[in-house]
Amino acid sequence: MGAKNRPAEGAMTLAEMKEFAGFPSSTQRYIRRSLDIGLDRDDAMTRWSRDIVEAASIRAQARLYRALPELRQLVPDDADLAAVEPFLAPLVTLVGFDLGQGRLTSFSAFRFLYERLIGASARPWLPSAFCAAAALPHLHPEVRRKLLQSISEAAATASGWSNRQPVFFPHWVEKVDTGAALPH
Repeated sequence: MGAKNRPAEGAMTLAEMKEFAGFPSSTQRYIRRSLDIGLDRDDAMTRWSRDIVEAASIRAQARLYRALPELRQLVPDDADLAAVEPFLAPLVTLVGFDLGQGRLTSFSAFRFLYERLIGASARPWLPSAFCAAAALPHLHPEVRRKLLQSISEAAATASGWSNRQPVFFPHWVEKVDTGAALPH
């Protein structure tokens, strides 16, 4: 049975790769950096910090992302309103920070990142968290408008969500000197 799932997994992985490739390079960079921080993959400060401003942003992001392990445990199973606040309130804070960095410029980029940071079980809650954070007053009104317009009606009103975990987790890729690889 495992072999039957492989072509579908490959197709889904390819779809996730294509989606990631469609994001602007600054969004791709921010997603990879965020995954390094949020999944504790690499030394984000060494890899991603280009100046003192970015270093401060990475430190702030790392502090906020310390909430991720607990958030993964708090994802509500259903629409139990008592379970929503302990999950959604800290999630909106994280999303507000990420949107405030100016690199996640659409719902799809946000969803791509947060499906990986928290997992597939968070999908039903992502439109709410995105809309709440995108409407926060710390964002410029024009940024708020663009973010809120980026969520499709289908995403905002979905009647169900896939529980399939994402499989493509983009990593840093070292640049290759193509001139050195060519025969002379």
